Formats: sequence, C-alpha cells, structure tokens
Amino acid sequence: MQQRLRATLLALGAIALWATLAPVGVRLSHLPSFLTAGCALLIGSLVALPWSGFQWRLAIVPGKTLALGIYGLFGYHFLLFLAFRTAPAVQANLVNYLWPLLIVVLAPLFHKASRLHWRQVFAALAGLAGAVLVMTNGQAIATDFNLGYLAALASAFIWATYSLMAQRIAPFHTAAIGYFGFVSGILSLLCHFALETPVSLSWNDAGLLTWMGLGPLGLAFYLWDAALKNGNAQHIGLLSFLTPLGSTLLLLIDRQEALTSLVAWAGVLIVGGALLGRPQKGLEAANDPHFEIKSNHA
Repeated sequence: MQQRLRATLLALGAIALWATLAPVGVRLSHLPSFLTAGCALLIGSLVALPWSGFQWRLAIVPGKTLALGIYGLFGYHFLLFLAFRTAPAVQANLVNYLWPLLIVVLAPLFHKASRLHWRQVFAALAGLAGAVLVMTNGQAIATDFNLGYLAALASAFIWATYSLMAQRIAPFHTAAIGYFGFVSGILSLLCHFALETPVSLSWNDAGLLTWMGLGPLGLAFYLWDAALKNGNAQHIGLLSFLTPLGSTLLLLIDRQEALTSLVAWAGVLIVGGALLGRPQKGLEAANDPHFEIKSNHA
C-alpha cells in the first residue's frame, strides 16, 4: 500500500510539472521548437548532479539503456515538434495524448503480471474523453487527414512504450535520466541548427527556459521514472490524463479567465476514470518482484 501511494505521489508530481509546460510554452512560442527543447533538456540534465556529481558511476548505464533513454526523450520530442510543424496544433496534441491510453492497453504485452480488465478500458476511454473536451473546448475540429498526425501518433507510441520498457530493462539509477536528457538535448540543438533559423534569447526567455528545464523537462522525468519503478503502469497511465486538465487550468489562471462548466465536466471524467481504474488488491503490478528490485535503485 505504501509503495502504491509513493508511486501515485511521484506520478502526480511529474504530472503537476508537465501541466506548467503549456503556459510556459505559450510564452516561449516565439522561439524555435528544437532550440527550446534542446536548452531545456540540457538544463534538466543538471538535476541529476546531486546524485551523480559525487558518485558519477550512478549515471553510467549500458548501451541498450542509453539507447532506450534517447528513444524516449529525444524520439518523443522530435516527432511531437515535427507534428506541431506539419499539422494543426490542437489535432496534433489530441493524437499525442493517446499515450496514456496506450500505456493502459499495451501494459499486458510488456508485463506478465498486468491484465487488461474492462474497468481499465472504460476508465482510459473516460480519461481520453475528458482530455478531448478540455483540449478542444467542446468545439468541432477538422478531420482532414494530415501526415503530421502520423508523427503525433508515433510520438504517443514512443512515450508509452518507453515508459513500459523502462520497467523491463536492467535496473538503473534514476540519476541516469540526466544522461538521457543531456544526449537528447545535444541532439535537439543539432536539429535546431540544421532545421531552424537561429535566434537570440532575452533574459526573460532565459528565465523561462531555466524553469522549463528544471521542471517539466527536468525533474518531471526523474519523478516519472521513479513512479514507474514503484507502481502500476496502467494506473499511472490513467493519472496522466490529468496533464491536459492541469495545463488548461493554469492557462486560464495565467490569462485571468473564468473556469467553464466544460472544463469542470472534463475534470469529472478524468478524475473519475483514474479512480475507476485503480488497481485492485492482488492485481497490482507493483507486487511483481521485478518492480521491487528496481525500486531499490530509484
């Protein structure tokens, strides 16, 4: 019970930080996407210093583990930004937010202890419906096919499978996430110089990038990794639908706009789905010895 609660709190911490990404991203929207991601990921890699600064060996991981980290952090952001460049932002973001649903549905393929029950499916669909409501504001969206949607779908698949595979590979210390972020940040900056027009940064830009790096593209990854190592992936996936809800609420606060009934209903769907999809006693993936071994390395 304590392990499940710890995993839930860690996941909620990551989700709370990710919720700040939208309002900060809006204020940095004038900057090239890969420049923003590259700077933030490099700054985020510094969060690992308290662990690896004095025990550098904690961040050393096998090549397969490093490849998985780059696959998750860089692959996800590369495809997501590509989707935003080639498809309408709202639709691309909707497709991207299939990743919590994919975590729930794909978990049994990665973990023998996981089972897909009707409660999880219904809960995931409720969470997805809430996410769609809050991101579209209840408005109809264009359904014309766009190749950018494939990039968004691929980004969702990458983050879901990265999250699930991180539980299967050889145990690694959470400090290694900083290594993943550092390499991914360098690759993002290389994409910036190859694909985007360089720009100069203001002091305000630097401050917002610092927060983005330390928070949603930094500490959030460490909390997410620790949550997955200690908890039930399906339940954590359902909690992830809180991210677009939190983002919308923060955007409303930032713009000094009133909370709408639609956002409230979206919150009911998302929170209700997360509660419905809670793992039952005896079915928790966290009881798998594989999770217990890895939790000692978080």
